[in-house]
Amino acid sequence: MHGQGGDYKDLVVFLAAAGVIVPLVNRLKVSPVLGFLAAGVLLGPDGLGRFAQSLPWLSWLTIGDPGQLAQLSELGVAFLLFMIGLELSWERLRAMRRLVFGLGMMQVVVCTAVLAGGFMLMGQTLASAVVLGMGLALSSTAVVMPVLAERGRLKGTVGRSTFAILLAQDLSVAPILITVTVLAALAQQGGALDPAVLGRALFTLVPAAIGLGLLVLLGRVVLRPMFRSVAKARKADQGGELFVAASLLVVVGAGLAAQASGLSMSIGALVAGVLLAETEFRREVEVSIEPFKGLLLGVFFVGVGLGLDLDAIAADPVGVFGLALALTVVKTGVIFSLARFWGLGARPALETALVLAPAGEFAFVVFATGLVEGLAPPQLTNTVALSATVSIFSIPLLALLGQKLARKSSAAGQPVALPKLETADGAVIIVGFGRVGRLIGEMLKAHDQPFIALDTDAGAVAAGRRDGFDVFYGDAGRREMLQHCGVQSTRALIVTMDAPTKVDEVITTARSMRDDLILIARARDDQHAIRLYGLGVTDAVPETTEASLQLAENTLVDLGVPMGLVLASVHERRDQFRKAFQSAIPIERRNRPSRALRRTLRPARVDPAPE
Repeated sequence: MHGQGGDYKDLVVFLAAAGVIVPLVNRLKVSPVLGFLAAGVLLGPDGLGRFAQSLPWLSWLTIGDPGQLAQLSELGVAFLLFMIGLELSWERLRAMRRLVFGLGMMQVVVCTAVLAGGFMLMGQTLASAVVLGMGLALSSTAVVMPVLAERGRLKGTVGRSTFAILLAQDLSVAPILITVTVLAALAQQGGALDPAVLGRALFTLVPAAIGLGLLVLLGRVVLRPMFRSVAKARKADQGGELFVAASLLVVVGAGLAAQASGLSMSIGALVAGVLLAETEFRREVEVSIEPFKGLLLGVFFVGVGLGLDLDAIAADPVGVFGLALALTVVKTGVIFSLARFWGLGARPALETALVLAPAGEFAFVVFATGLVEGLAPPQLTNTVALSATVSIFSIPLLALLGQKLARKSSAAGQPVALPKLETADGAVIIVGFGRVGRLIGEMLKAHDQPFIALDTDAGAVAAGRRDGFDVFYGDAGRREMLQHCGVQSTRALIVTMDAPTKVDEVITTARSMRDDLILIARARDDQHAIRLYGLGVTDAVPETTEASLQLAENTLVDLGVPMGLVLASVHERRDQFRKAFQSAIPIERRNRPSRALRRTLRPARVDPAPE
């Protein structure tokens, strides 16, 4: 099939599934994760593929080589961890250390011990039982996090505790793989552990530690200057694609560097995300990466569906589904008990336990390593792997069940104190942090009003951050950027830029997202202000109009025109402008007069008495 599109056929089939099947599933109000999983089953060798021999044209509608999508799916998980890292910082990670290294690590240990005990009761050796237990103790970050995000559960107690456990699981992958190597050495030695073998196994941790340290050091030194350079090129209209390319380079490069040092690709991407979270480019990177993350995660979900062997399930449905059910029940009980011990309320603990109870994608890595090392019995391992896949399919349903259970009681107990992943919610957003935006920020700060600021000038952003302001690099004219900055919960958005067309763009975008949002904009003149009121701004301040009136007032007074006449004429002109602004406001928004021009008269200037 070379030369006839065969090399890209599977990728085309996947894109067709993403563009046709998943939107159809969404219209039925079903989780898109389930849509991708179902597409994988339908388009795989055990779906339509089984009829391809009798109907050759079906081969063009099926994915015949899952290996082609394997690397892309691995990138999808890496992008997910990178986006999670962008929501963190070293301070937040330190604040979460009790949950990550306490609750999270204890979950891995206890679940491994309980599951291994169950396999030993089934007649497995200690080494085999431990390998299977360690694999099943892990959960699916790639499925759980998108499902929780889809249901709006990431920012609460459930989302943060779930993430802490998933992070601990990701950190434990490398030690688990080393443990498998040590267990294999024990089995080969007849139970006697050779210190030299143990030393070699532990020595494999050294490259991982060195690689992680170099990744952190290099990231702190290189990332900010690199993105500042890209931002300056973008400011010079040399292409916004440079920012996307730089973001992709960071994710893929960090993942490959971690992989080369013995860690998982996702851990490298997570570290890169945490490092970028400390910079002013965090918001722009989020927007640039989001489409790639969603599409590549879709590849991962389709890959999981492709791995579901329907023939093997049909051969032993009781064993496969029974084991999947037992796994879910056991892990739910263990995680619920541990979460309660760590201070979570009953409802959040149950919801957390339900979404983490199924197996995860790293189980297949552990099982494959166990098979290579000769520790995992092939027949049982295949059955366990099928049960793990079936359990992954149940995550969206378990998340729905957990959320419904949580809603049944408003008193969910006192949740454990957890660090927030977002700080922008409820803050005023200032768009443009030049001289005008900075002055507004200083006034807000003086009155204890929290705010964040956006600017596309890397120099202005850097200067603002040096002075302690919460300023980010980003284009507020993009809907995705405003979403990442928390526009749905902000109290007001102030646009201070001096480019009229850009001001119009930001106002239009923000108003389309929230009809009740307070929008205050800097206008070039009265005509621009009229246009802004037509676009839905709450208040527009025409800088040249107000400045002109004040200049005229001072000039007339200095020329000897009586102060009363001058103030009356200025007041009359202000009223004319105000009426023009009011008439430009859409009828449904005329609930209060415009405050664009000040109504109060300045005190009359008092000349010094003659000596």
